[in-house]
Amino acid sequence: MPKDTGTGIAMGSERMLAGPPSRENGGCSDCCWKGLIAHGAGSSIVITEVRSMQLVYVLPMPPQSTTPLLPAPFVTALRWSPQPMQRDLLLTQELSTAHLRLAVGDRQGRIAIWDAPSRQVTDWMATGNELGNGIQDLCWLQQKKHSNRWLLMAIHGPSLLAIWNTQNGRCIWKYDASPDILFCVRRDPFDFRHACVLGMKGLLLSVKVAGDGNGNGNGNGDGENDSGIIVKEHRLQLQVIVTEIIISGGNSSSSSGSGSNQSSSSPPSTALSLFPNVTVKCMFSSRWVHILYVMFPREIVVFDLQYGEPLSVTGLPRGYANFFSLIADVDGDFLYCVHADAKLSVWKREEGKQIYVLCMMEALIPSMGTSVPSPTILAVSHCSSEFEIERVSKTCSEEAPGVKFFELPTYTENSASSMLSRQSVLLLKTPFISISDDGKVWNWLLTAELPGDAYGQVMDQTMNLSISEDVNQKNDRESGAPALDIVVDGHEEEENKLPKQLHTAVLRREEPVLKLNLIGQLHLISSTITTLAVPAPSLTATLAGGGNGPAVAVPLVALATQGGCIEVVDVAANAVAMSFAVHNSAVRGLRWLGNSRLVSFSYSQVNEKGGGYINKLAITCVRSGITRFFRVLQKPEKAPMRALRASPSGRYLLILFREAPVEVWAMTRNPQMLRSLALPFTVMEWALPPVPKPPQKGYSRQQSFFSKERPTIASTVAAASAQSTSDSKSTSLEGSAEETAESFAFALVNGSHGVFEVRGRRVRDFRPKWPSSSFVSPDVLVTAMAYRMPHVVMGDRQGNIRWWDVTSGLSSSFNTHKGGIRRIKFAPVVLGDDSRGRVAVLFNDNTFSIFDLDTQDPLANAILQPQFAGILVLELDWFPLRVDKKEPLLLCIAGADSSFRLLEVNTQGSKPVQVLEGKAVMNRFRPMPLCSPVLLPPPHALALRMLLQWGVQPSWFDVDKSSRDTEHLVHTPGMPSTLEKTDFRHYMLDTSFPLIGDTVIPELLLKILEPYRKAGRLLDNDRAKTYAALLHKGCTARFAFAAAQFGDFSEALFWLQLPYVLSCLTEQLHDKSLQHQSHIKVSSEPSTSDELHIRRSVENVASLKGAKHEKSKFSALGLQDCSYSTLQLTHGGSDVLSSDHVSLRANALERISWHEKLRGEDALQKRVHELVAVGKLEDAVTLLLSTPPDSPYFYVDALRAVALSSAVSSALHELAVKVVAANLVGTDKSLSGTHLLCAVGRYQEACSQLQDAGCWTDAATLAATHLQGSDYARVLQRWADHVLHDDHNIWRAILLYVAAGALHEVLAVLRDAQEPDTAAMFLLACHEIKMKVTSQKSGVECSASPKSDSQVQGNANSLDLPGDLNQQKEDVSTVCEYYGHYQRTLVHLCTDLAPVLD
Repeated sequence: MPKDTGTGIAMGSERMLAGPPSRENGGCSDCCWKGLIAHGAGSSIVITEVRSMQLVYVLPMPPQSTTPLLPAPFVTALRWSPQPMQRDLLLTQELSTAHLRLAVGDRQGRIAIWDAPSRQVTDWMATGNELGNGIQDLCWLQQKKHSNRWLLMAIHGPSLLAIWNTQNGRCIWKYDASPDILFCVRRDPFDFRHACVLGMKGLLLSVKVAGDGNGNGNGNGDGENDSGIIVKEHRLQLQVIVTEIIISGGNSSSSSGSGSNQSSSSPPSTALSLFPNVTVKCMFSSRWVHILYVMFPREIVVFDLQYGEPLSVTGLPRGYANFFSLIADVDGDFLYCVHADAKLSVWKREEGKQIYVLCMMEALIPSMGTSVPSPTILAVSHCSSEFEIERVSKTCSEEAPGVKFFELPTYTENSASSMLSRQSVLLLKTPFISISDDGKVWNWLLTAELPGDAYGQVMDQTMNLSISEDVNQKNDRESGAPALDIVVDGHEEEENKLPKQLHTAVLRREEPVLKLNLIGQLHLISSTITTLAVPAPSLTATLAGGGNGPAVAVPLVALATQGGCIEVVDVAANAVAMSFAVHNSAVRGLRWLGNSRLVSFSYSQVNEKGGGYINKLAITCVRSGITRFFRVLQKPEKAPMRALRASPSGRYLLILFREAPVEVWAMTRNPQMLRSLALPFTVMEWALPPVPKPPQKGYSRQQSFFSKERPTIASTVAAASAQSTSDSKSTSLEGSAEETAESFAFALVNGSHGVFEVRGRRVRDFRPKWPSSSFVSPDVLVTAMAYRMPHVVMGDRQGNIRWWDVTSGLSSSFNTHKGGIRRIKFAPVVLGDDSRGRVAVLFNDNTFSIFDLDTQDPLANAILQPQFAGILVLELDWFPLRVDKKEPLLLCIAGADSSFRLLEVNTQGSKPVQVLEGKAVMNRFRPMPLCSPVLLPPPHALALRMLLQWGVQPSWFDVDKSSRDTEHLVHTPGMPSTLEKTDFRHYMLDTSFPLIGDTVIPELLLKILEPYRKAGRLLDNDRAKTYAALLHKGCTARFAFAAAQFGDFSEALFWLQLPYVLSCLTEQLHDKSLQHQSHIKVSSEPSTSDELHIRRSVENVASLKGAKHEKSKFSALGLQDCSYSTLQLTHGGSDVLSSDHVSLRANALERISWHEKLRGEDALQKRVHELVAVGKLEDAVTLLLSTPPDSPYFYVDALRAVALSSAVSSALHELAVKVVAANLVGTDKSLSGTHLLCAVGRYQEACSQLQDAGCWTDAATLAATHLQGSDYARVLQRWADHVLHDDHNIWRAILLYVAAGALHEVLAVLRDAQEPDTAAMFLLACHEIKMKVTSQKSGVECSASPKSDSQVQGNANSLDLPGDLNQQKEDVSTVCEYYGHYQRTLVHLCTDLAPVLD
């Protein structure tokens, strides 16, 4: 066994490039809310930051434990965890990175949970042999009783559905859908416990987690099992589905068995493997609850899960390729689909219906600049993070007030000049990410613009309509028209008519112009790697631009591919810097000529009469990109080229042929062949530059030469130096007068070996000192060689390694016991190295080892590969950039899986280290900073979030380019001493509102984040401008921006909706206070009945005008023209703003129009329920009377029809209806009793019964229609309890508590959720909103006076809070103290952690 010598290899996955994706990966990709997209590429996962289009992580899947020496299976499914960033600092001192967890499934049925920042697998699901089928799709589900615990749903093989507990890796539920073939699973954005699974034959499964997720269970049909999983089956009867599967079944065999690294006995195939040409997808609507979009090859089905029936079926017109993927729906009005011919189609929803019409078709592959044939699109994802941040910015920004997605700006008198200019108006911006099989990641932006002429015409018509209505109303008032209510109705019609006309003009009469723009691209390895080349120019190599200056080594590695391209990788940036399409076939050989030119060759066999091969040789200039072919022959040759060998200076080139003489070329501006060597060469290698000479003080290891032990390379160097002093001096004198000579070593078929020297145009024998006659046996074929003056190292097909000193003739050998040797490479040596004979050896079985020939027993001190099991090496070479002996060696590896890796070989110390002390070997260079806050260490990320919430001056984000370029490359951990004397307090936002917590914390956090700011890692220019635009829009705008920056869009939506809901509550409390004071004043004075009648009329008019003034009131709070119609269209989970009565009724009325054509008894019962909820009793009676006499619902419907039609409110009738309703509620699932309660005006009890039955949205709709005050608040508060404890949607629950006036419950919820920072920010928001509402009511502007002493340190006494918070002084004080403790803990965590700039 080899002994531990303290030498080790450390492979950093951050220095790895994965191969291109293929169809075997199944198009698996997922773009998370944090702005990162992950996609499968072979057996690896590639993670890219979408905003800067830079590679962040590459995660290689480990091989199977049963076959550790075989490569890992292909990745077939992956999904980001929806968990937010952990913020409970006071419970644990180590913040986890669970928000960046990634679930990955492969072709062998394994499921791994990756922690992306640490690049490690944290958990494995115990799939075993029973569930060892390939993974088709994955989906995260939330547990019912634990909001921070998640389950994982997976499709195993063709028909098996399983749910896994990620805490213990156990399977808790299984469902066999045979003979159906499952294809896709998606989570409901409104309920994280609910998901839908789609099969290829029309099966649709609705799965909901109703239990705690523990135990084992099997699902075989509808209903709930012992694991608390509720399953409901739906069947889509569409004949075209079965037809498409039958047609494509003949091509299914083409995908099976492909891929060189897949096991021969593969498990049962997935749906994609069985039917590669058929794709079915499903996706939940982000706006409409219970609406599911189902995509089949030629159809799009809009399915209503509540009714269990499709609402519409839209067929694909003839002449278009089949659907390939369903990406996203934007605002519920647009669907985006990808087709099999790599085109993107946009489908627009007809107003008031769920019918979609094709409106645009655009190619996702540019027509120019791509190879022929064009690459194939494997996956397309909607970048939801960029879309939602853009929406938040539009909502809060002052620069675009009222500009909502696909809505026109509000007309004002100030916009008349811009209208006359007839400039186009940007209505929509939708980002997409596409991934192609040539290793490219494309960043697309779809924009919708309304032409300037059309916009002007619409605004002119709207202006005329508004003026005409104002004139008519003025004439009516002058004519003495009574009825004060008519004027109020006119205002309501004006509010509803103008936006509706604009919306109709945009979506119907004036169609917007849709454009698809390519805004970014990430180029990775384009195809399978065939070989690699590393530049190692000698001191005799000159610069490409001319002159006698020596050419230095550059941090570039060239990769040859099967597609004929040459990829030049910048190792410092870990990215493909250049790509050259040189050959039409696979590149067989590649070498550097100096540091700026590449020589490559390819060949193709001629199948015509006579046969032969066409060899192509090309020289490519890396700087200019120009490629020139040389040695162009008119006829095919009999032998193909075998290899290229370029001298270190780049002046000479050896061209090896298969069974043909070797050619020696001089690589001048016009390459010339010097001579042909007709010898049976097996291997040939040029001599590398000699090692640096040791210091003059002597060499410490000279003693080994005199001993009788086995000689080493170091000992022979010392022994030969005395003998060759005169020869070296004479050689140096000759070299100064003549051209510098270069030599190459060779081996022949008969075992002979030698050294030739090339000087100018002459090739002569070097005449080395030969070793003993038994050095190489004649029957052993030498297959590999390395030559560095004066040592030649050779390897043969039996695994023997021999080395020989050409100046002294000393030699030695040993056997590696690993089979044939393919390649030997000398490690670079710098001055002071203790070893000069370290070599990397590549064997025929695609494994490698590192031997130190400068030791007495190289085999015992070898570094073997098994610590990197599963890596099959195709080619390797040492990276030459090493200048200090303390730096580790860097080994470049081209894997058989088309990946490129850079391994660190550490030879210092007693333990293998990955991070060196002192100066790093190679600092990570990026063309632009990686501005992604979620990639920062969690304490530093939370510090940035806290600063964004408080408010930072935009000048703090300004970074001087020169300082950034010099400081982000070389960084020493720790805080710079210059920061201790810098005053950062002027960077904080100066506000008159109180600051909760410790006032010293902001300055400390600014100092901690200063290295990130100088490196440009915090906010880019566009985000900094957006933040500057909303900085003075109120604290809720800053809170929303901070939440959106970290991907917490549910929280961002909460902060955007909070001013509207809280202002409504504050205004109601303010009006009640004024009414109470006026009532006391009026009761003390006598008043007539006419005065009381006039006062009541005025109060009624004021209540009717309240809805009209909500819009202007909201604008005064800082979010101009930001009504519920804008906020409801954000990411799922908060579709209903329950305090907005108008919006609730509008949603319910629109849903009624969708269901008008549905037939069936169950559908009729649900339609009656919807009509009664909105108060359309006449329509409900008409529908009830249409029930046929033979229906089992006839008597119930007749009873309800009679009760609803009469609606006579007498005591006896009310008692009888209540008794009948109580009986019906216990026996009738259609909740007919609630309709009878509505008939007699018992709306509160009807809402309670609806909530008991789980109809929470219907109860809120009924309450919004008929209830007010405390009755309405009780309905909302009970709904909030359900959303919090059952749905685990904390932000929606808090919003409902605020709408219900239960503000103290919000503090309790945030305390239980361990979010002290959010609780403190909530108090500040309440204080600010109340001050603005109060000042607006009193007509006094809220002055931004300087901070007083009481305002600097926020506490319960300095906060003026609305509602019941003023009576909860103790709870408010606890929140302030808890937040201060949270701040101090965060500062300690940040100071203990050094900044990680990459």
